[in-house]
Amino acid sequence: MSNSSRKTAPFSKEYPGADALRAFFDQHGITQVECMFADISGYPRGKLMPTHSFAAQAELRICEAISMQAITGEYSYDPVFPDEDPDVRMVPDYSTLRLVPWSSVPRAMAIHDLVQLNGKNCDFAPRGILKNVLERYAAQGLTPVVAPEIEFYLTAPNADPKEALVAPTTHGGRRECGQSAYSLNMANELAPFWDEFRAALDTLGIVADTWIHESGASQFEINLMHGNAVDVADQAMLFKYAAKEIAIKHGMNAVFMAKPIAGLPGSSMHLHQSIVDTAGKNIFSNADGSESAQFRQFIAGLQTYIPDMMLIFAPFINSYRRFVEGSQAPVNLEWGVDNRTAGLRIPISGPVARRVENRIAGADANPYLVIAASLAAGLAGIEERLTPSEPIVGNGYDHGHDLARGFQVAHAQMLSSKTNRRMLGEKFVPGFASVKALEYQNFLHEISAWERRFLVPQA
Repeated sequence: MSNSSRKTAPFSKEYPGADALRAFFDQHGITQVECMFADISGYPRGKLMPTHSFAAQAELRICEAISMQAITGEYSYDPVFPDEDPDVRMVPDYSTLRLVPWSSVPRAMAIHDLVQLNGKNCDFAPRGILKNVLERYAAQGLTPVVAPEIEFYLTAPNADPKEALVAPTTHGGRRECGQSAYSLNMANELAPFWDEFRAALDTLGIVADTWIHESGASQFEINLMHGNAVDVADQAMLFKYAAKEIAIKHGMNAVFMAKPIAGLPGSSMHLHQSIVDTAGKNIFSNADGSESAQFRQFIAGLQTYIPDMMLIFAPFINSYRRFVEGSQAPVNLEWGVDNRTAGLRIPISGPVARRVENRIAGADANPYLVIAASLAAGLAGIEERLTPSEPIVGNGYDHGHDLARGFQVAHAQMLSSKTNRRMLGEKFVPGFASVKALEYQNFLHEISAWERRFLVPQA
């Protein structure tokens, strides 16, 4: 039996006991567990642990700085980080225990929370940041329901980063040219990858709604089913992990950059959001089915506070290349009904499914932080009873480019905001910003093809 066809572990979040865990590991011939967490970029990091130690609840530690490692591999020495680089404990969420579908030998994985040795949540762990936001909802008897749409490209291998990414060669012997939105033929051209990827998602417990071919050459979009915010963020992180691993097995790369190929559409991570009360009722709708006051207040919160959190939704230099007018990537936080040119779209639905689609984030953003920031902004709008702008009709690009146009502007807004620390954490915000500044400084050391192309003959 292949790994991808085995059933997932039926455990709850709490420790199920050593015997139950040992029985699961023995059943599948597993000797190691990938103990993982998402760092600030959403990248899976962690340690391998023998199954006998995992089953016995052996303490697992890792240095706190790993959660805030830059994509370059460097670390910031901002004063917000303790000089001692202390340990934090890795605490498993047993409901996430799964088989690793792409492993050459039987192996399991489990997502962990990072907890300081004094028992407090790690200030810099994205999963913990999201949990902190959800606690504020729970205190008011509310539960968010979210569903992301994730876009990505499948490309040919790219051994030389100086070369542009290109579409992979298909069964027909050609590279796709693009503009094949919703094409079933082009999706079928890469059937071996999709067959293994779908099986992997089943093994990982990732529930996908629909799959489509997007507009770019070998660009695709997957809609995950709506659900609990932490569970959905876990699935989004594992989705990207699985796509990259399985693409490599099939001689391709799965690329989640916001703008990986010049001249082709960018890749987004749209986020659908609603809120239910303790009775499971959608608070965005009144009893008669009309829009509730909280619905518009939530929208107002997004309009008010997202601009200062733009670095969460667009965390890299490349992220800002996606915001091109006329491309269905938003350039402002206008809102409208069934309007894909607005940053905030309200899909047409019945009262029970009334929701807000936040279209700002790129596929390169950390799903835990995107969900946390969006929900925190919306809750603030409800708590402060804010009033949104009037909904737009027509072309949202006619309303101006109000979002940060580049990394430096977004970075400055992140740090100068008076509300970001309250919403996301007193230590997290400066820590996140310091790591992003480190990455920017590293970028400045590169000399680009554009500079060589135009400045060598002219300057």
